Amino acid sequence: MTADYRIYADLANWWPLISPPSEYAQEAAYLAALIKEKSAGKGTISVLDLGSGGGHVAAHLTGGLDLTLVDISPEMLAASRRLVPGFEHIKGDMRTIRLGRQFDAVLVHDAVDYIIGRHDLASVIKTAAAHCRQGGTAVFVPDYVKDTFAELTGAGGGGVDDAGRTAAFTEHTWDLDPDDDEVQADYEFTLTHADGTTEVIRESHKLSAYPRDLWRALITDAGLDLEPEPAPLPGRKPANIFTARRRSPGTPHAVARP
Repeated sequence: MTADYRIYADLANWWPLISPPSEYAQEAAYLAALIKEKSAGKGTISVLDLGSGGGHVAAHLTGGLDLTLVDISPEMLAASRRLVPGFEHIKGDMRTIRLGRQFDAVLVHDAVDYIIGRHDLASVIKTAAAHCRQGGTAVFVPDYVKDTFAELTGAGGGGVDDAGRTAAFTEHTWDLDPDDDEVQADYEFTLTHADGTTEVIRESHKLSAYPRDLWRALITDAGLDLEPEPAPLPGRKPANIFTARRRSPGTPHAVARP
């Protein structure tokens, strides 16, 4: 899980500098438009964000969306509260949390990449379904799926805070074993403190890349019907997205292949 890595634990206050919130604006605009389209006719739309991290997606989900943010890392929740203090924040594990209430939409963004094992993935999807009202929308946005995974290298960062701290990173994501559902992301984080001293942190993160057909099967098994791809929407569509609607009990599941 994300809390197993320093960058989401004791180094979480660097997250806005490593991955600035502005970088999420275009994808968040698409997700907001999608949720609003699927919830047409409602006033304020209640949204549960499972694995909300530092709140960088939530910061752009404004205008008629009432968010509840859940993350397993208390340090990331603290960073999120500073960024989006107006939202409810709850510490919890997306595999097991049960809030006892339902929402118009449930969003599971890229924190799902840290869910290792098909049983745990099924548990996350069941959590989303359990919190989605009948007729409500569940949206899953993994960074990687097995069908299209390709080795990648990249770099980013560039944020700066009021104290003058800056951060940057490089990444190399690759597949150690094509026969399993895991990939590895090797990161090097360069953190420059306010006094000009530099610290380099290296971490290897174990991530998931599940087949699309597995995603589809687990989503339908959880009581959700996959929705067809919507018409073009504002913002930037994520590379991988599964959108589903909570079916009524006893209703045969529909088949759609997004």
